[in-house]
Amino acid sequence: MKKIITYTVLTIASIISIFPFLWMIVSSTNKSSDVTQGRLLPGAHFIQNYYKLIDTADIGTALLNSAKISISTTILALLIASLAGYGFEIYRSRAKEIVFNVLLLSMMIPFAALMVPLFKMFGVISQSLPMIGLDTLSAAVLPTITTAFLIFFFRQSTKMFSKELLEAGRIDGLSEIGLFFRIYVPTMKTSYAAGAIITFMASWNNYLWPLVVLQSPEKQTIPLLVSNLGSSYAPDYGVIMTAIVIATLPSALIFFIMQKHFVAGMLGSIK
Repeated sequence: MKKIITYTVLTIASIISIFPFLWMIVSSTNKSSDVTQGRLLPGAHFIQNYYKLIDTADIGTALLNSAKISISTTILALLIASLAGYGFEIYRSRAKEIVFNVLLLSMMIPFAALMVPLFKMFGVISQSLPMIGLDTLSAAVLPTITTAFLIFFFRQSTKMFSKELLEAGRIDGLSEIGLFFRIYVPTMKTSYAAGAIITFMASWNNYLWPLVVLQSPEKQTIPLLVSNLGSSYAPDYGVIMTAIVIATLPSALIFFIMQKHFVAGMLGSIK
């Protein structure tokens, strides 16, 4: 009886969780009027919605911009956060613990409180270094490549790392940089996979900062494009759902490909 109740509750929770995703896919195959009426059956208008989307918006450029920002952010964030987490855990001192605690306190500051100072800072940077100033993809990447959460995540993961491997590497004559790149990085690949998924999905779905810093239509990302489609005078919800489906595919694909590594990396950081 206990198992029946458990599986019933889990089944209901699964249906509730997956229903928005299924409704999004079904709606992308229907006309706008069918979507507004709450039609839950697949239609035959996906191709029409897709071609209308291409005619209405430059979704290819938006996808390319999002890919550039997300991939750059992921690579740089993993490198910087893993170096910081490795350093905080391997080379301990009282001063480092104070710095780490201050770093954790920064997680309590909402990004909205930092947005105006960041915008002013990039406005000043634009005058001397326009290539990383306002209305550049670099400006969308730089503020997001260091996060306290990711540094904390790698430090927790490093607690499970065998310190004997480092001692063996030092005996073999490896430098400290060599220890990191030739021993630590290959050993912690599950943590890197988990961090990559978290960072990529957060960057791909980021809306607020790109909205502020990217001012040209040709620089907009996929979340900005979807938002613009929904803010028109007469939004076509079939086209909007089609754009959302296309925007969801890259992050969903990456998650399903790296799912096993993600679970292993998260469990390793919790332990």
